[in-house]
Amino acid sequence: MANETFVTIASVSDIITAREHGRNIGKALGFSSTDLTIIATIISEVARNILLYAKTGEMILGPTKNGTREGIIIIAKDKGPGIPDITLAMHDGYSTGKGLGLGLPGVRRLTDEFEIISEVGKGTTVTVRKWVMQNE
Repeated sequence: MANETFVTIASVSDIITAREHGRNIGKALGFSSTDLTIIATIISEVARNILLYAKTGEMILGPTKNGTREGIIIIAKDKGPGIPDITLAMHDGYSTGKGLGLGLPGVRRLTDEFEIISEVGKGTTVTVRKWVMQNE
């Protein structure tokens, strides 16, 4: 991925840094202000999960293309405990922590493409893409 930005996630301030990078990439790609807020929300949710469940991890942010479409790719990786049942974790209201269980399902709804790979004891990788809306 060209022009990617790596952000280590180990504290709340790292989430702020990742959000800022995501917004800057989104602005350069021409996302609307509403979509820039959505991008920041997505980054916050997946980065918060890294802190909550794995303590540390990394995010990779950058522009992506698919044919004529341009957008942003957000990859969140950790080497935490993993998710034993991804299907269950993707249901609204399910949480292994003290949250409302809306994080990952919410991220899936906010993105155009969503993929989660997790192995118990080895970690989790969440990859999302959001495409710039084409003016017709």
